[in-house]
Amino acid sequence: MKKLLLLTFALVVTTFGVRAEENSEKAVAYPYAFVGLQGGGQTTFTDFNNFKLITPTASISVGVQFTPVFGARLHANGLWNKGGVKAIDQKYSYNYETTNLDAMINLVNLFSKGDYHPWNVYLIGGVGMNYAWNNDDAEKLGLYLPLADKKNSLSHNFRVGAMLDYNISRRWSVNLEVSGNSLNDRYNSKFSGNDDWQLTAQLGVTYKFAKKKKQVVEEEVWETRVDTIWYDDAVFTPKVENGTATWNVFYKIRESDFEADEQLRLIGEFLKDHRECKIDIKSYADVETGNPKINMEYSRLRCEKAVKALTDAGVPASSITSSYYGDTVQPFADNDKNRVSIIVATGLKDVNQKDMVKKFRTKDVRYRVK
Repeated sequence: MKKLLLLTFALVVTTFGVRAEENSEKAVAYPYAFVGLQGGGQTTFTDFNNFKLITPTASISVGVQFTPVFGARLHANGLWNKGGVKAIDQKYSYNYETTNLDAMINLVNLFSKGDYHPWNVYLIGGVGMNYAWNNDDAEKLGLYLPLADKKNSLSHNFRVGAMLDYNISRRWSVNLEVSGNSLNDRYNSKFSGNDDWQLTAQLGVTYKFAKKKKQVVEEEVWETRVDTIWYDDAVFTPKVENGTATWNVFYKIRESDFEADEQLRLIGEFLKDHRECKIDIKSYADVETGNPKINMEYSRLRCEKAVKALTDAGVPASSITSSYYGDTVQPFADNDKNRVSIIVATGLKDVNQKDMVKKFRTKDVRYRVK
């Protein structure tokens, strides 16, 4: 028995050493056959101390997993067992072997999507025969076991249990199985008129004679659709704008010379950008300096010199109008700023007005529908 347990342990360790594959590699095709080895312990519930009746047990099974949910196996379990007489606290040994035909239902595949999961839980139920022999120890206790069998005993066995199974690779898995067996009470030489219950708990390893599940390649189905793509686009519309610009040329006291190079440059740029231009010049003098007569003269000189400076710069005289007001008009609140010539240019400018509009285009798009 020790050798069998060591062999089972070695197989489990070896199985754990197998390199784990990807889930897709572990999936197998159904149906497939399998063989399994298990080892553990068992006890039979009687009036004796059940812990003292625990003995090693071992199993071998062969079977077929017909679908992801349903399978069946032929399972043989034994070999050593014990009974006990409570009155004298005496144990006795005998041998037994149980052979069962079990149905196996994979609860994980039954209640979840897909037919492959690393962890699986099987509900196990079956019927079979139990054979007990070598009950010489029980016969020696005939005073306490008056009905002890003197011959080998053959009886029925009903089993219900559960197994937790873990797939290490496509062909190997390890498991833990716990089951209860209902046996005729003759098998342990203690007659009570009721079936006896035997509990087994075993660790095991299973090898599957399984082919790799074929990957189903679905036929691709493509269709073409016409997509509408909206976008913003700029539209330019010809338009005429009225342009106006104003420049101020300031003078010191008793001065009338037109010294305004920057203003002349800006006036020239305005004339280039506009058509049908008109330039109006108005000149003034401040009221707090001089007298009205002198101030009128200064504003006249300032106006005439401004007109001459513009015509000398190339501005057509026909497009210039001018006037002077002395100190009769004060355009600014600050007195010193009223020594000034105010030049106003007007003209028309051709521009393209930019407007953003929504436009669309169509595009053929290929997409997969299956």
